[in-house]
Amino acid sequence: MKIEVVETIGKVRKSLFGNVLEALKACGINGKVEIVNDIGTILKYGVKSAPALIVNGMVLFAGQSRSTEEIMKLIQHNISKFT
Repeated sequence: MKIEVVETIGKVRKSLFGNVLEALKACGINGKVEIVNDIGTILKYGVKSAPALIVNGMVLFAGQSRSTEEIMKLIQHNISKFT
């Protein structure tokens, strides 16, 4: 599973990055989380505002940070699309 966090501001990135790691652990998913800040890659996904979470090329959210619980719900709701 390819998990990418799009962010350009350090403080928010650390918060979202931590929430993503916690959500994955709670869902029993092992995977490497990459931070993406390359504008070309961000545009490739169609993300127009950060932060954003992308799993296997699918943008789960963009434009606002999410709590661990919200991320868990998004992952659980979309898990069949990732495998």
